Amino acid sequence: MFDLRYHVASLAAVFVALVLGIFLGVGLSGKGFVSDAERENLQASIDALRAERDSAVARAAGADLRSGELDAFARTTYPGLVGGMLSGRRIGVVFVGSVDQGLAGAVRRSVADAGGRVTMIRALRVPVDSEATDSALRAEPETRGLAGPDNRERLGRALARELVTAGPNPVFDALTRVLVEEQSGSVNRALDAVVVARPALPQQGETEALLAGLYSGLAAAPVPTVGVEKSDSKTSALSVFHRRGLSTVDSVDSAAGQVALVFLLAGARPGSYGTGTEAADGILPDPPPLPVATTG
Repeated sequence: MFDLRYHVASLAAVFVALVLGIFLGVGLSGKGFVSDAERENLQASIDALRAERDSAVARAAGADLRSGELDAFARTTYPGLVGGMLSGRRIGVVFVGSVDQGLAGAVRRSVADAGGRVTMIRALRVPVDSEATDSALRAEPETRGLAGPDNRERLGRALARELVTAGPNPVFDALTRVLVEEQSGSVNRALDAVVVARPALPQQGETEALLAGLYSGLAAAPVPTVGVEKSDSKTSALSVFHRRGLSTVDSVDSAAGQVALVFLLAGARPGSYGTGTEAADGILPDPPPLPVATTG
């Protein structure tokens, strides 16, 4: 989760390499190939690297401790922070690839705790079956113009528009059997916000173009859209989401991540939040403005 861990691993690898260099140098010195001065320089490098490694290890341990304290604080204050913030709002969840049940559960809990409801889940099948997609699109007059490899980004934008509106949905209707791996909930009611996750591996070619259009289209939609992932995600999609204009939250399975997600879905300032290296805007956004009370 923390960049310091990768720094420690890198230092450890360099440290091992330098130690091997010292052993090699000592062996060669017996034949007169390495001078005492060179040996001293190598030893000084090892000593400096050891000190840097130990310092990085200490900082990483401190960061882990602070993260644990933050999550404990967030769990304690979470109900009061988010209660009612999504009252009555309909949230959709889109998975690129198969549904991640753990992530879906974390999103459902976050939304429910804030008074909202996940009313739709769709999992998109990737990579795209080009031939089947074009055949399905050309079968209907309304979607014929979206067929062809050169139109994949346009197709993704069309899918994004249909995701957040109440219908009609001619593109999804044409492509459900080809593109939708799994879906649940109502697909005929407008959404108030969308959560996107990519459990699948990074895609290329036509599928990459379609997803670029999908993400960009959701970012341009008049409702909040947030790209998320769990703390143990093996391949991160956050940089791709951010590049296409989506807000992002890492570690959405943590209390702090759930608070950040609710704030963003409720209209907080867009950005990249969390505790990982992609969280350029901090751990949490500022709370969104409270709804203005009306009097009769």
